[in-house]
Amino acid sequence: MTEQLIRGHDRFRRSVFPDMAERFRRLVSDGQRPRTLFIGCSDSRVIPSLLTDADPGDLFVVRNVGALVPPYETDQAHHGVSSAIEYAVLILGVRDIVVCGHSHCGAIRALYEPPDSAPHVRRWVRLAEAAMLEGPLNEAMLRRTEQRSVVVQLKRLMDFPFVRDAVDADRLALHGWHYIVEEGALEVLDVDSARFVPQAGR
Repeated sequence: MTEQLIRGHDRFRRSVFPDMAERFRRLVSDGQRPRTLFIGCSDSRVIPSLLTDADPGDLFVVRNVGALVPPYETDQAHHGVSSAIEYAVLILGVRDIVVCGHSHCGAIRALYEPPDSAPHVRRWVRLAEAAMLEGPLNEAMLRRTEQRSVVVQLKRLMDFPFVRDAVDADRLALHGWHYIVEEGALEVLDVDSARFVPQAGR
């Protein structure tokens, strides 16, 4: 597999990079100025730059199992996701944060069917526990839980003081997305109706 990736990089250097070389040079000389922090899932089927047709420098990306946001904490432990949020908001000055869940998310299924062999996963996905529903487990319930988890993460972002300050000052906006992998379609949270509204084909 690594040989395949190296061959892919060779194709990138020969076929893609020459047309983008000047853009990469500017991103180095001028520094990155992404407008959006994209918090997405580590799932290999969900590729932020591909599904948004974004160019290098457009997105500051945080990916983890389930596209989850940990609680804001002030201890001296190592907080990878929190430090990325802090860097994006306070240092890069992003104007938007997107939390993007997706269909057939293994992290959401793990809420209902915790894997015995993966204790770190079991503990991590509890960050979406507030999104869980009662009743027989089926695809419709999983889909609703995926969407509800996005809302939970958006609410948790507002517990970060610097996020809340930026939102209150209209320097930052938060957005909830749900990506349907098998359709390539996007649903966006409408705050007024509390529904995820299909966006594909607009």
